[in-house]
Amino acid sequence: MGLTLAQLTSAIRSKVDTDMEVVVAESIAEHALGFFGFSNRIIDNALEPTDRNLFYQLQDYDLLTTESEETTLWDGREWRIHYWKFKANAEEFARAAAEAALLNQKEKDPYSDVYDDVPVSLWKERSGEEDDYEEPLF
Repeated sequence: MGLTLAQLTSAIRSKVDTDMEVVVAESIAEHALGFFGFSNRIIDNALEPTDRNLFYQLQDYDLLTTESEETTLWDGREWRIHYWKFKANAEEFARAAAEAALLNQKEKDPYSDVYDDVPVSLWKERSGEEDDYEEPLF
């Protein structure tokens, strides 16, 4: 799964509310991605009820899906295991939502990228160099 925090944040904002604060959507995305780690699915039993409710909401937003598998225990009983995983199209949707958000931001402020071509070395505070300017006392 190649879904990034920024992509999922954009996807959540576009599915839930485009006016949602980025910090709120990012915390939801970070919380959800925290369960998956490096795997593409997680077992449902690992979730607390409040986390499961979040996953149901993400499923309603068409980003997550469930799957299950059955196995036979040593005593002959059948055991069903439920998993959560991101939908195959979730990454595509998240990427499109991130691109749309970037395009929308540029439409709002056409000068938002005016300093993108300026080398970082020109900015003292970003270059890591000490500034020798001292604030006057009076």
